[in-house]
Amino acid sequence: MKALIKTVLAKLQLWLLKLMLMLPDKWKIAMAGGEPLTRGGRTLDPDTQLIIHSLSRQPSFATMEPEVAQARALESVGLFAQKPDPGIVTDDFTIPSRGAHKIPVRVYRPRGQDPNAPLMAYWHQGGGVIGNIEFSDAFCRLIAEIVKCPILSVDYRLAPQHKYPAGLEDCLDAYDWALKHAGEFGAPAGRLTIGGDSMGGNFTAIIAQEARRQGLPTPDLQLMLYPATDIVTDFPSHTTFGDIDPLTMETMDWFMDQYLPEGTDKTDPLLCPGLEPDLEGLAPAIIATAGFDVLADDGASYANKLKEAGVDVTFKCYDHLAHGFTAFMGVVPAARKACEEIAVMVRTAYGKLS
Repeated sequence: MKALIKTVLAKLQLWLLKLMLMLPDKWKIAMAGGEPLTRGGRTLDPDTQLIIHSLSRQPSFATMEPEVAQARALESVGLFAQKPDPGIVTDDFTIPSRGAHKIPVRVYRPRGQDPNAPLMAYWHQGGGVIGNIEFSDAFCRLIAEIVKCPILSVDYRLAPQHKYPAGLEDCLDAYDWALKHAGEFGAPAGRLTIGGDSMGGNFTAIIAQEARRQGLPTPDLQLMLYPATDIVTDFPSHTTFGDIDPLTMETMDWFMDQYLPEGTDKTDPLLCPGLEPDLEGLAPAIIATAGFDVLADDGASYANKLKEAGVDVTFKCYDHLAHGFTAFMGVVPAARKACEEIAVMVRTAYGKLS
């Protein structure tokens, strides 16, 4: 009964938060601490500040069982999601893996699709522990509509039931499958771009490197949003923004505890692509980070390493937003604007592909 009451109260808090987000900014600030949240020379967006204030008053994922954290996260994403674009056609199905299981995927195809635009394979956020296709649904629809490209969103396996490298293997298998089947979705055969946010950004960086190692066709473009590329280095943003929801240092450590088998080599580039010494010749990259995020310095560091290796990099930090902002597009106008800007960056990059 206590668990049921907690669940009901949590849902009520989320609905109340959605109503509060309709109020004027000065009221939002008043309800979220009384002053604009400023840190490291950055000022947080008022809508995001209200959301973070609300999240900070709820139990941390680190105090929950993984299945409870997954349910709570899905409730939040469902509440904050924007209304689907009716011009996007979707199809859910499964594809084969290297094992006995099937990998669920969703394909997005926009109206007026450009037949020359490569298929993009996309991997969602969630620390490798929570999340599914719905986490990235709104963002994938936006990319498909603005870029006029089809997208294959991959529902990879999650820890702790399936610890590393299970989820990564699903993403690698999906990459290989997508290369072979891109033409079935009205895209150029044998070509692919890749993208992901947070843990999905980690997979994106790894796959761009691993495709080269394995002699597979390499992606034409890699899109990474607030990626986790280096869990070894102690970045300053870990301290400056370590208490900022939705990804605190406590939560990030909990994700890694669930995700990694005991004894995992954390310096392996198949886990930490930011530690790969040879980055020359990798695909052009778009990297977008959030200012109020423990991973802010991680993404910036990887962008700089790619640039130093001669890779064409487009980088932008959205100083006024927090981690996971693609999930808040439906209720945070600043997040929606940032996502639209990123989609335009992708469209511009597609225009340069030969």
